[in-house]
Parts: sequence; structure tokens; C-alpha cells
Amino acid sequence: MSLIQIRKRSLTIETTYHEGGPAPAQPLKLAAACAVIQNPYAGRYEPDLMPFMAELRALGAELATELVQTLGGKDKIEVYSKAAIVGIEGEMEHGAVWHEAGGWAMREVLGQPKAMVPANKAVAVAGYRLMVPVQYIHASYVRSHFNSIEIGMQDAPRPREILFALVMGTGGRVHSRLGGLLKENVSVHDGQR
Repeated sequence: MSLIQIRKRSLTIETTYHEGGPAPAQPLKLAAACAVIQNPYAGRYEPDLMPFMAELRALGAELATELVQTLGGKDKIEVYSKAAIVGIEGEMEHGAVWHEAGGWAMREVLGQPKAMVPANKAVAVAGYRLMVPVQYIHASYVRSHFNSIEIGMQDAPRPREILFALVMGTGGRVHSRLGGLLKENVSVHDGQR
């Protein structure tokens, strides 16, 4: 029997046309794909979470593929992230399984970018909203691409559920002008600079 039982999914697209200054050549799009699943370990301690983490890779691949298709193809993706909100009968470690499963899925779908995949997670009640940081997929120190998007659903996660999310976007902040490493100057290809 599968450890993954989905109750619902959502796809949110946030499009920024301007930030009070001139409109960019292309609007910035950030998207979040979420899945709410039953927490197979709610209310009890499970010492071995590795089978759960391994099975979550398929869900991660589905969400990552949906985001790539929504945003126009993997060549359009410049930022990414992941998040989990665990219902209150679970524990933080039940959300932490998403670090490998969600991160692996995005790297696989996007052609193995090297930058660390940022993340956020919480144990909370239904309706909780979580700010999720994003960064450039090829180099973590590209300051122009530090941004965030809010994720959550009004009725999730219920106490015995987990909401898992993946986030991708098409660029850095609109009107970024605070210096630092520019994406055009990334040269080391170590995921940092």
C-alpha cells in the first residue's frame, strides 16, 4: 500500500507586471504547486522515515513537471524552492523528508542545476500561510533573485496531514538594483558563484 494518499492539490501563479517603476520587458511569474497528503506517521514516532522520503520523489516529480509546464518550459525557470507545512499531530521531521524528495525532483526535471534549493517548513494548523524563499537555480549568491512567495491552503493541513509545496519562477525581482553577483557573471558553476 502506498504511503502517499493525496486529498487535494493546488497551483498558484503570481504575476508581477511592475513595482511602481517602468514595466519589465516580461512580467515576473512565480508559481507554487502544492499537494496535501495524509501523514502516515501522525500521532506516533516512526524511527525510519526513509521509505516515505523515497516514495515522495514521484510526487515531487509530478509537482515539478507541472510547474515547468505552467511557466513555459525549463529554459524559462530561474528560481526555485520547496516547503512543507505539517499538521499538528505530526512532527517537523515529517516535513523535512521533502528536502531530499522535493529538491531531487526539481533538479531532475530542470537538468541538474547546482545551487542549493532553499526551503521553509513548519508544524501548524489548517490555514497557516508560509513565506517561502527563492533563489537563482545556478548560483546561490545571485542577490537579484532573492525573493519569496506565500503558500498555503485554507483547509490544510488538517491535524493528520502534510502540505508539500514546490516553487519555481521566471526571474529575479522586478527593478533589482542592489549590486552583487549578476546571473550573467556566474562563472564558477559550483552552485554558489
